[in-house]
Amino acid sequence: MAPSICFLLLSLLFLSSSTSGTDEEGFISVIISDKGLDFAKDILIDQAVASIVQSQLPQIEKTVQVPLVGKAKVVLSDITINHIQVNSSSVNTGETGIALVVSGATADLSLNWRYSVSSWLVPIGISDSGTATVKVNDLQVGLTVNLRNQEGTLKLNLLDSGCHVRDLSIKLHGGAAWLYQVLVDAFAGNIASAVEEAISKKINEGISTLDLLLQSLPKTIPLDETAALNVSFMDNPVLSDSAIELEINGLFTGRNEVLVPQAYYRGSGLSLSASCGGSSPKMITISLHESVFKSGSMLYFTADSMQWIVDELPDQALLNTAEWRFLIPQLYKKYPNDDMNLNISVSSPPDIQVTNKDVSVNIFIDITIDVLEDGEVIPVACISVDFSASFAVEILGNNLAGWLKLRKFSTSLKWSKIGKLHMNLIQSVTSTVLKTVIIPYLNSQLLRGIPLPILNGFAIKNVCILYAPPRITVCSDVSF
Repeated sequence: MAPSICFLLLSLLFLSSSTSGTDEEGFISVIISDKGLDFAKDILIDQAVASIVQSQLPQIEKTVQVPLVGKAKVVLSDITINHIQVNSSSVNTGETGIALVVSGATADLSLNWRYSVSSWLVPIGISDSGTATVKVNDLQVGLTVNLRNQEGTLKLNLLDSGCHVRDLSIKLHGGAAWLYQVLVDAFAGNIASAVEEAISKKINEGISTLDLLLQSLPKTIPLDETAALNVSFMDNPVLSDSAIELEINGLFTGRNEVLVPQAYYRGSGLSLSASCGGSSPKMITISLHESVFKSGSMLYFTADSMQWIVDELPDQALLNTAEWRFLIPQLYKKYPNDDMNLNISVSSPPDIQVTNKDVSVNIFIDITIDVLEDGEVIPVACISVDFSASFAVEILGNNLAGWLKLRKFSTSLKWSKIGKLHMNLIQSVTSTVLKTVIIPYLNSQLLRGIPLPILNGFAIKNVCILYAPPRITVCSDVSF
């Protein structure tokens, strides 16, 4: 079973044998609806069929006594499953896990036959060979599994599986008349058993492979040189009447930090019907608590990643004291015609809150004016800026991204080495810096986004984004 179908089987199997667990809760919730389960089931079956077709079954040989002919040794070889057609399938939940059932399937096989006969009537012996086709008319396949959280990863357990051939027919190409009846009477059961064993073996191999894949899923996803996203699973998957819910930690963590519980308030659970519009939910619903973004804000602030030097502006003249001679005369008088830098740093972790229509962000920054004189950087004044912005969420690929739009700001003088500044005159310069430097820079970072819990090879589509404080909810279908 190929690794590329991992998400599909995960979608089907995100049901544990128990809904009880620990008190640990995640900040990213993934809910898979019935529609999502049906989608996963259909593609999973297609992939499973592809892995079985062209499978060769073991050679079968048997010696039989044929009336008026004698003892015949018959060998069936190159028994190949050429085609499987699934006509009906279902996925059902139960107290011990989840059952996937395929019923009424058909299969086409081909084989080579040969025989040799020796008897006192024909002392020289006779032999013949040819081909045959087999039609399996009623193939039943089923498996029952459960999935458990095992230290932040998922453990897949196969509880039961089986395959049963209820009916088959054989068409002989060439050969003696008696051979057909021999194949039907003596070999039909062996062929059916070989088909059942081959499919059962594929199921067991697939589950074992997938279990190894689940165990190897990363607990963190690196985002950049500073941060990673903690994507370890929390507690066991939860089953409801119409959906399956997974809890993922979802908080930002340092690249080299050991994963430990972090204290953020999570709030109440998520309703699938409320989040996705009631009667017609999407395949998958992903809910991100605002604490996910707050943890990122705190991490980058603590890592001193929210500061940078501005030495280029769209209006480059603003980075020379000559341009400031009317705004801050004393600056130009003390440092005539000197170049400048703006040292921008965020003074406290940005405050992030999900509202009913967007994400509200409040950021406090300090803009230190540095004069460059004779190779020396001289800080001359620091302006504190408090600005608020709205963050509009969008989906780029499989990432949750977005952009900031400035709402309002205010400025105050934090300190000055060049005397008192007229802050009402500084407002226009601050506005220019915010709109042409700070907001565009932040948007360039935010548009990189954070990855949603969708595995490689799958894409979300038909996205609907809803704001329900304290969460952002992404409702989506999935393509493969």
